[in-house]
Amino acid sequence: MGTAARTPLFTNRTLSFLRSLKRNNEREWFAAHRDTYLRDVHQPMVNFVERIAAELPAFAPELAASPRASLFRIYRDTRFSADKTPFKTQVGAVFPHRDLHRNQSACLYVEIGPDGTMIAGGIYKPDRPQLLAIREHVARTHRRLRALVETPAIKRVVGGIEGEPLLRVPPGYPPDHPAAEYLKFRHFVLGTDYPAAFATSPGFLGEILRLFRHMAPVVSYLNEPLLAASRARDPLEFTEPIAPKSVGRPLRT
Repeated sequence: MGTAARTPLFTNRTLSFLRSLKRNNEREWFAAHRDTYLRDVHQPMVNFVERIAAELPAFAPELAASPRASLFRIYRDTRFSADKTPFKTQVGAVFPHRDLHRNQSACLYVEIGPDGTMIAGGIYKPDRPQLLAIREHVARTHRRLRALVETPAIKRVVGGIEGEPLLRVPPGYPPDHPAAEYLKFRHFVLGTDYPAAFATSPGFLGEILRLFRHMAPVVSYLNEPLLAASRARDPLEFTEPIAPKSVGRPLRT
């Protein structure tokens, strides 16, 4: 990667704003500092996504990367939450399969917050139909999954795949199924954490791309049953390739 690739996309001002927002999570405060948010947080995130978009085709061309597809709004949905603070105190970018809604896709993911930075891949808390589809896929193709997640490289960079396992193998599978440990999973996630300041380092983008290259085959594997299920529900939707969405305002989560 060239010199431009090692130029930090985020600065101490990014982290300073997020720390201040954590202390002052109020609409009035945010309104008074909105320009700072746009300059020091939102625009660097847009630039980051565009840099990832330039690199993904080399190793994960099926994943979408654009401000519209990848960025989250800073506003929290508090309708069903006891926590009524109006703003998220971290920012994230997700890179889902371009033929799936990002809430229905295994993804690559980056999160930057005042307390740390996370790089991850997989699918977290899938809904029941998604989880059942993935489990059936794992039951049939567990050797492929092991070949992807039990490699020395994966263990070295992210430690393996995690899933908050059930105590028992779910109904429909024998307790001694060769994929029993993975069939117990409630989600399928790989990832690692860094200090918050890592986001401001010259090596940040390069490290993300290094980890993404390791995790992308696992994300692709997890998306196979999700794509099959989606196409079975609505085959007409997939009669023509779906073009990447144009840059626009971030979607609300």
